[in-house]
Amino acid sequence: MPKLKIINSKKFLQDQLKSKNFKKEYDLLEKEFEIAKEVIQLRKEANLTQKELADLAGTSQPAIARLESG
Repeated sequence: MPKLKIINSKKFLQDQLKSKNFKKEYDLLEKEFEIAKEVIQLRKEANLTQKELADLAGTSQPAIARLESG
């Protein structure tokens, strides 16, 4: 089996962002990731689990998990 190569994720992202197509798609997703981070932060500040937030929002825990994962 071939040996796996370890890469630096920040450098990998920097390299990928040099591609115009990649950067365009990455930029389109930026707002979605900002919202996900804010939901996580607010949920934790409120001391809520994903299940508790889901119950309050009238949805399921897996839906909250998907939202938070961006």
